[in-house]
Amino acid sequence: GTTAYERAQVISLAEAARRRLDDLDRALAAVEDEHFGSCERCGGPIGLARLEALPATRRCVACAAGHGS
Repeated sequence: GTTAYERAQVISLAEAARRRLDDLDRALAAVEDEHFGSCERCGGPIGLARLEALPATRRCVACAAGHGS
């Protein structure tokens, strides 16, 4: 039981790390095509503080909360 639990935990952590790397790869691609810092939903700017906290974010605060255009 313990080994199976630990294995499941490691798999879960590995999957989370893979998702994070994928998000960062998308952010780097956005920098290269000059879309970094623009909300993918409304097209408006994503605030600098938000980008510093979540560099891979793709939506502004309003759109992330479901209140954007």
